[in-house]
Amino acid sequence: MARSDTEHLIRQALVVLPAAGLAVGGIAWLSGDSALATIIWGAATLPVAAALAVEIVVSLRRAEVGLDVVALLAMVSALILGETLAGCVVALMYAGGQFLESYAAGRARREMTALLERAPKTAMRYAKGGDLAEVPIDDICIGDRVLVRGGEVVPADGTIAGDKAVLDQSALTGEAMPVTLVTGEAAMSGSTNAGMAFDLVATRPAAESTYAGIVRLVEAAGQDKAPIVRLADRFAIVFLAVTVAVAGGAWIASSDPLRWLAVMVVATPCPLILALPVAIIAGVSRAASRGVLVKGGGAMEVLAEVRTIVVDKTGTLTHGHASLAAIHAAPGYAEEDLLRLAASLDQASNHVIAEALVAAAHARHLPLSPPSDVREAQGSGLQGWVDGREVTVGGFSYVQDRSRDGHDFGASARREGAVGVAVAVDGVMAGLIVLSDEIRPEVPAALAAFRRLGVRRFVLASGDRADVTAAVASQLDIDTVLGEMTPQAKVMAVVAERDTGPVMMVGDGVNDAPALAAADIGVAMGAHGALASAQAAHAILLVDRIDRLAEAMAIAQRSRRIALQSVVAGIGLSMIAMVFAAFGYLPPVTGALLQEAIDVAVILNALRALRG
Repeated sequence: MARSDTEHLIRQALVVLPAAGLAVGGIAWLSGDSALATIIWGAATLPVAAALAVEIVVSLRRAEVGLDVVALLAMVSALILGETLAGCVVALMYAGGQFLESYAAGRARREMTALLERAPKTAMRYAKGGDLAEVPIDDICIGDRVLVRGGEVVPADGTIAGDKAVLDQSALTGEAMPVTLVTGEAAMSGSTNAGMAFDLVATRPAAESTYAGIVRLVEAAGQDKAPIVRLADRFAIVFLAVTVAVAGGAWIASSDPLRWLAVMVVATPCPLILALPVAIIAGVSRAASRGVLVKGGGAMEVLAEVRTIVVDKTGTLTHGHASLAAIHAAPGYAEEDLLRLAASLDQASNHVIAEALVAAAHARHLPLSPPSDVREAQGSGLQGWVDGREVTVGGFSYVQDRSRDGHDFGASARREGAVGVAVAVDGVMAGLIVLSDEIRPEVPAALAAFRRLGVRRFVLASGDRADVTAAVASQLDIDTVLGEMTPQAKVMAVVAERDTGPVMMVGDGVNDAPALAAADIGVAMGAHGALASAQAAHAILLVDRIDRLAEAMAIAQRSRRIALQSVVAGIGLSMIAMVFAAFGYLPPVTGALLQEAIDVAVILNALRALRG
C-alpha cells in the first residue's frame, strides 16, 4: 500500500475514534454512568494525542516548531484536569481538521493530480519489420514510429505520420475544442487522441518530451512552500508563546485551571496551518486548468507580486514566423501572378522566407509550377525558370543587380519591421512582396490586463534587428525597447529591472533560458518553445497565448488574498475567543465547538481559490 494511502487511512481512523468515543460516552452519561463516560472520552482522546506527539517529535528533529503543540497541550491538560469530554472534543476537532485539510488539499490539487494520472506508462512502437510491440514509455527514442490508438495519450512529442489526427488538448491548455493536425504537423505529448488511430514519429525521447517535463514540474510543485506559508511557520512560535502567556495568566489570575484549558482549546492553529497551503495550492491547480503550470507555492506568490515584465518578441508577442503582409506589383503584373511565380521558384529553397512565400501561395490556392535550372546565392536570393520565364527572387539589391530598368520599390523595401522580397521577371523588376511577423491578436488586451493587475513596466528584449523590434513595440503599450540582444544582454536587462520590484521574464527560445532563470519568475512558452527554456523557467505556458498568463497572475493574486483573509479572520476570531475564555465566559467544551466552526469556515473560504 502506498504511503499516502496509509496516511489517509490513519487520518480516517483518528477521526472515527474520538467521534465514536463521544457517541458511546454520551450514551453512558445519559444512562447516568458519568464515571464510565469519563473513561470512554479519555480513552478516545489518547490515540489522537499520541499520534500528534509523534508528529511533533518528528518535526522537532527537523528543527521545525509548529502550532500543533497548542492542540497537544489542550488534550493533555484536559486529561490531567479530568475534563475528558473537552479533551475528546479537541481530539475530534484536531483530527477532523487534519482530515478536512487532506480532503481540501486533494481538491485543490485535482487539476495537477489529473495530469499525473494521465501519464502513459507504455506505447505501441513499430519494429523494423513493421510489427507492433508494446514497450515502456522510457524506451521511446527520436525517430521511433508509434501507433496512438483512440483514447490514448500521446506518449512523446512528435510529428503526425498519417493523414490526420484529432487531438484533445484540454488537460494541458484548457481549450475545450479538439484540434485537427495533418501530416507533418507537430503533436504535443500529453494530448489525448480524440479520433481514429494514427502514427506518430517521435522528435524527442519520451523522457525529454513536453509531458514528461510537465509531470516532473507537477511533482515538484507540491514540495515548494510559498513565502507566506514559511512566514506562518515562523509566526507559530510567537503565537504559541502568546497562547501560553494568556492561558497561564488567566489561570494565575483566577486560580482556576479550567481557564488555562479553555484558552488552549480555542487557540488551536487550523487557520494558519491549514488555510494558507490549501489556498496557495488551490491557486496553482486553478492556473493549471487554464494552461499555466507554476512550479510551486513560492513561484505562485511571486507571480502575484510582479511589477515588471521583460518579454521576448518572436514566438511570444508575435507568431514567430513570417506571413504575407502586402504585394506591390509593377504595372502590367497581377498580384497573384507575381506571388505564384515567386513561390514556384522558392519551392527549390529551404530558406524560411522561401517557405513563407510557398505557404502564402498555398493559402491562396494558387497552382505552383515546378522550377528548373535554379541557381541560389545562399542568404541573398535565387534565380531560375518557371513556365518558360526567367524569375529572380530575393533581397532588393540582389534582384536589382540582375534586372534591367523597372519600377522603383526602394521605399517599400525599407518598410520598418518587415522583410521585402523583390521579384524580377524576364530581367525586369516586377514587384515586391512584403512579409512580416504579425503580432498575436490577443497581445494588446493581455498587456492591458497586466497593467490592471499592477504591472508598471513592460520591456521588450529581442535578439531581432532593432528596427524590427521597434516596429512591433510601436504598436503596443511597451515602456522600453531593446533590440539585437544577446542571451547575456537579456540577463543584464532582467537584473537591471529588479529595482522596480519583482521581474517576470517571458520567452520561448534557447537564448531565453539564462534570462528565464535569472528572473524572479521566468515563464516559458511551452507549447512550441524550446526544451531548455522550459527547464529553466519557474512556470510553463502550455498554450501559446500570453493572455493566459494574465489570467494566471489574477488567479495568483486572488489566491494570496484569500489566504490572507482566511488567516486574519481565523486568527482574529481565535484571539477574541481566547479573551472570552480567559475571563471565564467560554467553557472548554463550548470553546472547542466554536473553534471547530471557525476552522471549517476558514478551510471552506480557502477553497474559494479553486473557483474563477
